[in-house]
Amino acid sequence: MSSASRSGRRRTGSVALGDLLRREASAERAALGGGDGERDWRPSVAAGQACRAKKGEDFALLKPACERRPGAPSTSFSAFALFDGHNGSAAAVYAKEHLLGNVLGCVPTDLTRDEWLAALPRALVAGFVKTDKDFQTKAHSSGTTVTLAIIDGSVVTVASVGDSRCVLEAEGSIYYLSADHRFDANEEEVGRVTECGGEVGRLNVVGGAEIGPLRCWPGGLCLSRSIGDQDVGEFIIPVPYVKQIKLSNAGGRLIISSDGVWDALTAEVAFRCARGLPPEAAAEQIVKEAVDSKGLRDDTTCIVIDVIPPEKPKCTIESPKTPGKGLVLLKKFFLRKTLSDSLSLADKDNYPEPDLVEEVFEDGCPSLSRRLNSEYPVRDMFKLFACAICQIDLESGQGISIHEGLSKPGKLRPWDGPFLCHSCQEKKEAMEGKRHSRDSSSRNSGSSE
Repeated sequence: MSSASRSGRRRTGSVALGDLLRREASAERAALGGGDGERDWRPSVAAGQACRAKKGEDFALLKPACERRPGAPSTSFSAFALFDGHNGSAAAVYAKEHLLGNVLGCVPTDLTRDEWLAALPRALVAGFVKTDKDFQTKAHSSGTTVTLAIIDGSVVTVASVGDSRCVLEAEGSIYYLSADHRFDANEEEVGRVTECGGEVGRLNVVGGAEIGPLRCWPGGLCLSRSIGDQDVGEFIIPVPYVKQIKLSNAGGRLIISSDGVWDALTAEVAFRCARGLPPEAAAEQIVKEAVDSKGLRDDTTCIVIDVIPPEKPKCTIESPKTPGKGLVLLKKFFLRKTLSDSLSLADKDNYPEPDLVEEVFEDGCPSLSRRLNSEYPVRDMFKLFACAICQIDLESGQGISIHEGLSKPGKLRPWDGPFLCHSCQEKKEAMEGKRHSRDSSSRNSGSSE
């Protein structure tokens, strides 16, 4: 049909069938709580936790009802976090009490929901680094892993340092939303720490044999990223891996657990053993399975979160039983494991393509210069003349560009923002190995992660 013909129909008041179907779909989405986008819906969130303590250094944060602006229900979100401490509990306790507030303090309060979600990855980086920097003033040598999940509608944003993991099951598939910052699992991190002045190797015993996991010396820490651990060296950085996804309208189940669980169970086993149980009972079952498998060697903590679509009753999220889910992987979607790998091509053609989980953002780069240098339009959401980490206002000439000192600045200039205050610039340089960190003292390797 020609455009002239279509225009003529609009003038007579007729509506094309395709337009009518789109309007009906929009109305259905609005009835489910949408409004900001095609896949925007407002689910309910149910969560539970369980813990078996060995050292008493694991701490959990469960806040299902938060508001970015107090008294404004339209700014509501949920936050869940796990802090697996080592060499004492001080860092884990401090991070639990201050991290979320520091992240929110890095986000301008006047943003729309879409703007807040776009600004959140940068705010998470700044909030993690600020929490680590502030904890240094407490003169504690302990450290902690952190895995923080923020859920706003169908959007899940996860930031992590260390080896506590966040895993999602949705549409019958498993998605890994965090990174493992153990030296054994990440050669790039070994290279980064070595270049910054650290030494990475295994524990030497009599006779020259090397045993155990890769560790950073002095100190014997197995992790390349954490909050705290200033006695090991500033090259153990708090810059988080961040992943942001959009769930399909089927919802999903999240598991956040410390290494006490993941050293004993695979993600598949964890989801399978707790399937059909409500969140708290599911968390208890996962912890029980882990302890029964390997014994209580470490604090073993689990948080289970169900993201429940509006049209579904408040019960657990069960794995779809229809074969063929999770078959197609498109450019803007990611799919790690499916339940349909064994189907033939002929079988796959008989099943419709599911509404997959969409990856919105992912970045694990350790460079603050890159992570804080947001692209337009996110760049314009933040105050230019405020420290990009601690948020203090900067007078003219006080700020130091995050691009200062880059070996290959390209089009960037030293007077381009974002800017850091003097103390945050010192922190950045120490993390990059350009400034000597505090004197390090060796710690008992048995107390390290």
